[in-house]
Amino acid sequence: MTEYTQLPDLLPVLPEIFLAVGALALLMIGVFGGQRISFLVNGMAMGLIAATALFVMPYGAQLGVTFHGAFVLDSFAYYLKLLVLVGSFFAIAMSWAYARSQNFDKFEYPVLILLATVGMMLMLSANDLIALYLGLELQSLALYVVAAINRDNVRSTEAGLKYFVLGALSSGMLLYGMSLVYGFTGNVGFPQIAEVLTRDGASLGLIFGLVFMLAGLAFKISAVPFHMWTPDVYEGAPTPVTAFFAAAPKIAAMGLLVRVVIDVFQPVTHEWQQIIVFVAIASMALGAFAAIGQTNIKRLMAYSSIGHMGYALVGLAAGTENGVDGVLFYMTAYLAMTLGAFACILSMRRKDGMVEEIADLSGLWRTNLPMAILLAFILWSLAGIPPFVGFWGKWYVFSAAVEAGLYPLAIIGVVASVIGAYYYLRVIKVMFFDEPAEKFEAMPVELKVVLGLSSLFVIFYIVLPQPITEATAVAAKSLF
Repeated sequence: MTEYTQLPDLLPVLPEIFLAVGALALLMIGVFGGQRISFLVNGMAMGLIAATALFVMPYGAQLGVTFHGAFVLDSFAYYLKLLVLVGSFFAIAMSWAYARSQNFDKFEYPVLILLATVGMMLMLSANDLIALYLGLELQSLALYVVAAINRDNVRSTEAGLKYFVLGALSSGMLLYGMSLVYGFTGNVGFPQIAEVLTRDGASLGLIFGLVFMLAGLAFKISAVPFHMWTPDVYEGAPTPVTAFFAAAPKIAAMGLLVRVVIDVFQPVTHEWQQIIVFVAIASMALGAFAAIGQTNIKRLMAYSSIGHMGYALVGLAAGTENGVDGVLFYMTAYLAMTLGAFACILSMRRKDGMVEEIADLSGLWRTNLPMAILLAFILWSLAGIPPFVGFWGKWYVFSAAVEAGLYPLAIIGVVASVIGAYYYLRVIKVMFFDEPAEKFEAMPVELKVVLGLSSLFVIFYIVLPQPITEATAVAAKSLF
């Protein structure tokens, strides 16, 4: 494990402090200004996230802990924090057109996104069980409200309630697991727990604690069998909220899961590896088969997300530096593909409002050829077809599994990927071979920008791969 030095208390946490204070200031601006300045709050929230990213970037070379070891600063946290900030920034940007057309101009939305982002950044730097839970709950409480933010819509209210009830259950499981781990090790700090496990091994009670902790974290990444909230929440929540759910929170939760199993439970790799392998196989299988019969594009993306979390877990199951490197790269590719896909979904708007059915994309190439082509490229990448970035993400995690001797897991992953390609190709078939449906409204500028940037990364990653692969390698190395 990497040795960290004690840093001045407030220096490492400056980005989180800056973002939290800024979110509270925007809340006051929104309260006193009312809904008429919601677009101003949106713009200021995006500026705040961009400024926070500048706070994060200069400290990439520092390693250390603060707050008596509860907050860790390493390359792993830096890299994933930047990904989270990118996801949050574009999630707010993509909501502008929706807000104009769907009476969604609520200043609370960007403020809640900012608070959730603070929680995610704290999760990624958590170095003890208490910091882990505080960051996780700060993120979760904001997300519960965001899911139900459209109070006049029954589906949105139902989605928020379902997410809250199941989220509370998962938090209880996580807390119970943490209490068992603390009880059987006598410590809450990650390094201290790992030291006890190295010396004494894993007792039966601690294994129970490990299982409950992994169950609680699996809920946050919507991995099987804790995925049941995902399709309903994705479909019921406002589409910009769904885009946010599919991007930044998944990255933060996956990063937290990686840190917990690698930093804390590395001495008992055999015990958690079995759980991760099972969850990965179940998630890949469900994602491959359950999405086949979907007719709603948001539910299809929900099952797609479940499957992709399974593929990422293949790299984690390897338990090696290359495996973590593969997970980090996969989550980077997943972020780009998801943002591009949801930019297109948010553009499925006609004069009478938003539409969500796959059939509404019929004949898109005749009515909007650029959107049809770019969405096809993104779907090919999601399916893992070369030379797009999604193929390389799967290549890295499957290669790590093979190097670790997990041949059956890698084979199941390849088979699931082939099966899952069907429903992506079906959407492409609808766009290019079916009779055209009614034309969509013109794509807003901000969605064009998001789709363009996403497509550039998805298509042309292979031209200049070094910056990303080097960054993920450095981030993965910091955990070992």
